[in-house]
Order: sequence, then structure tokens, then C-alpha cells
Amino acid sequence: MTLLHATVMAGLPTTNLSLYREIRFKVGDPTALLLLPKADGGVERLLLIRDIEMDRARKLARVDRVTCAAEYEPAGGLSGDRETATAQAVAECLRRAGTKTVRADRSLPLIYAHFIQLAGMQLVCDTELGVLARRSKDAQELAWLREAQHATERAMQFACELIANASAAKDGSLQHDGATLTSDALRALIDVLLLREGYDNPNSIVACGAQGADCHDHGSGVLRTEQPIIVDIFPRSKKTLYSGDMTRTVVHGAIDPLVAKMHAAVVEAKRAATAAVQPGVTGDAVNAATLASLARAGFQFGQPTTSRVPVMSHGTGHGIGLEVHEPPLLAPKAPALVEGDVLTIEPGLYALDVGGVRVEDMVAVTATGSDNFNTLPEELHWR
Repeated sequence: MTLLHATVMAGLPTTNLSLYREIRFKVGDPTALLLLPKADGGVERLLLIRDIEMDRARKLARVDRVTCAAEYEPAGGLSGDRETATAQAVAECLRRAGTKTVRADRSLPLIYAHFIQLAGMQLVCDTELGVLARRSKDAQELAWLREAQHATERAMQFACELIANASAAKDGSLQHDGATLTSDALRALIDVLLLREGYDNPNSIVACGAQGADCHDHGSGVLRTEQPIIVDIFPRSKKTLYSGDMTRTVVHGAIDPLVAKMHAAVVEAKRAATAAVQPGVTGDAVNAATLASLARAGFQFGQPTTSRVPVMSHGTGHGIGLEVHEPPLLAPKAPALVEGDVLTIEPGLYALDVGGVRVEDMVAVTATGSDNFNTLPEELHWR
């Protein structure tokens, strides 16, 4: 029997996140998922994995059958290199099944393509394979993302309350536990909190004052009273590999009237964008709702170029899941949203010599609109 369009995904599930999502099995060895058409019109999900992982995979992986490279040894034998042997076994498995054409997604490592083609099969790259499916989160993924966001909220509350309750020295520097509070010191405290909860935490943004005018400046140096401090935390669960992402802005002490105006506009723009979210609405339209709301408050889109003139300098948000930044964007030319998309809504305003204000929530697209995973306040004061 000739099997047309057998599908292969391969790599390390700990790094090839599209493969991990398909099998929901975390392992650091070369692994391949083969989708083989069956005579009854169905598809067999065959997992080819290291032999010592087979029993665990049979219990945990979302597949129909588990095998290893030794069961598909080609005539010339298997390489002593584990990744090469896995690729050789994939090609041999497909050959024995009578496969003529193999479909792969954009993540297939070249070594698998090499042995598939060496075995005489046609390889077709389907650039959209799995992209829409990965966007539409299932119930398990939604639960994992909600869990990650709740851990992010706990870290955010800790960070913002620590800033708000610090003392201010005569020079305006914030003091905590007898030492000057810096961006790096607060980042380290956030890291430790999240580590205890089972999360890896990339370099959080803790940007004070003028540093915050650059929306991606991670911040450095002393944190000061009466200046806006952007705190952006985006940890990843070690257990599930799903991410959280949240931003709040906090001010210790008196608030500059311009910062207060920026903050009010950003919060209202977040509400407008969230209200626009529903299946079939484009990410472009959600972004347009943000910009229209900011424009009504007197703020425009652009890059900060003039002192104390705030602008929005980035899109409204992005998809999130196994990676912090995934499709779709909430930006010009962005596609239609689908039920199960999980998005960040994060408008911001940035002004030279003042800094920035950004407020970010995570929302899931539902059949009738959106579900906001966040519960923490949006205010500038956290006492």
C-alpha cells in the first residue's frame, strides 16, 4: 500500500515545542512523531523514542504506539550517534510502510530531511502545519496557562508591594532591608520567588524613570521614589513549559500628573482592546481599538522623540503559550483571532525624560469574547 502524505515531526521535545505540544511528553532525547494513514481512513500516531524512555512514553505520551530506533534498523545498520540513528530509523519506518511522500512542518531538523530524501521519498514542507492548531489552546493548555499566570501574579504582587513599601533616602533612592534597592536586586528576588514555585524566569524588566521610555530596556541601577517603574515578568513553568506574562507600573511616593494621565489612558486602552477581542476579529482590529482609545485621550503612535510627549511605540500584544511570543500578533496586518487563542493585552505610553507606563493582562479568546486570567489591581500605588 502506498501511503501518501505521511507526516513527520522530530527533534528534542524540550526544545521543539511544536513536537512537545503534539505528544505532551517532555524528554531531552531525539524523538519523532509519525502520523501514518490507516486503511480505515484514520491515522496512527507512532512515537519513535529512545529505548529507555519507551515505558514512560507509553504511560504519558499522547500517541497510539511507541517504538525505538532498534526496531527499525536499516540494512546498513544504525549510527552510534543517537540523533543520526533516530533519523535513520524514521526513514526506514516510512520506507517499510510504503510511504512515497512525507509532509513536515517548519521545525523539522535537516538531518531527518536528509535521511528521508536519501531513502527516495519526496519531502514537502507545509509551512502552516500545526500553526493554527497550536494557536487554539485546548482545555489542558488553558489550565496550564492560567496556572502560569497566577504564579506570575504572585511574583508581581510581591515586587510591586516591595517597591511601594520601601523607604526613600534623602537622595530619592529606595531602601529595602538596609540596602539601596536596584533593578538587579529586585530581579533577583523575583527569580528566587519563582524558582521556589517551579518556574524559570528570563530577565524580568524592572525599568525606573527615563529608562522606561525604551519599552524593552530591562532596567539597571537604583530605583527611585516619585518615578514610574515598569515591572514586566514572563516566567516559564519547568513542569508544563507554558508561560506567564504580566506587566504593571508602580510609583513610590508622589505621582507626576503626566504619569497619572498616561496611566489612565493606558488602562482605558487595555479595556477597549479587551472588549474588541472575539473570534473572527483580526489582531489588526484589536490594535486599532487600542490606538483609537489612546487618541481620544490625546496620545498618538510613534517613537519617543520629544521630552514629556508620550507615545505608544509597539503593538497591543501577542499570542502566548509554550513561548512568550507566539502568533498571532495584535498589530497591523495581523490575522483573525480563533477560539482558544491566548493573548497578552499590553498597551503602553512612553515619554523621554519621564519614562513609561505599561499595563498587561493575559486573555483567552472564547466563543463569545474573552476570559481575562488576571486579578491584580492596575493602580500605580501598591501600599
